[in-house]
Amino acid sequence: MNNAAPAGMTEPVTARAGDRFARSKPPYRLALTVQYAAVNDGLPTRSQLRTWVKAALQRDADVTVRLVDAEEARTLNRQYRRGDRATNVLSFAYPETDPFSGDIVLCVPVIEREAREQRKNPQAHYAHLVVHGMLHLQGYDHEAAANARDMEVLETEIVTGLGYADPYKSKDDG
Repeated sequence: MNNAAPAGMTEPVTARAGDRFARSKPPYRLALTVQYAAVNDGLPTRSQLRTWVKAALQRDADVTVRLVDAEEARTLNRQYRRGDRATNVLSFAYPETDPFSGDIVLCVPVIEREAREQRKNPQAHYAHLVVHGMLHLQGYDHEAAANARDMEVLETEIVTGLGYADPYKSKDDG
C-alpha cells in the first residue's frame, strides 16, 4: 500500500494492514447520522452501524450512513462514479472538513441479494461493507493489486475482530 495520503487528506493512523489490532487505538470521536431510505425487515440497527463504523475509524469523524433502494444507488453511482448500475456500497469523502467527514451509501437490495448468493449472514455482509466504505473514506483504495491486498487484509482483521467470518472466504472455501 502506498502510505502517502491522497491530496487533501491526512495520512491514515494505521500505516500497515497487519498493525490494526496489534496496537490499542485512541478513542476517536464519532458523530454518526443514520438514514433509512429503504425498507427491509433485516436492516442493521443504528447501534450495529455505530459499532461497525467505529471498528474501522482511524480519526475523529462525522459520518452519515444511508441505506437506500436500488434506484437511488444507481442514480448516485451514475451521477458520481459513471456506473450505470446499483452497487453494494458507495463512499463519498469530504477530507477538507474538520473533523473529517463522509457519507457511506449502502444499497439494501444489492447487499441482501449478494448475501443470499454468497451464502453469507446478511448482518456480516453489511458489517463488511460498512468497514469497506469506512476505509475508502479514510483514503484506502483497491485500484492497484498491492493496495487491494492491503485493504483486504485490513478489512478481514476488522471484520473478524467484530466476530464475523472472513468476508473474502466463501462457505464453499471451507
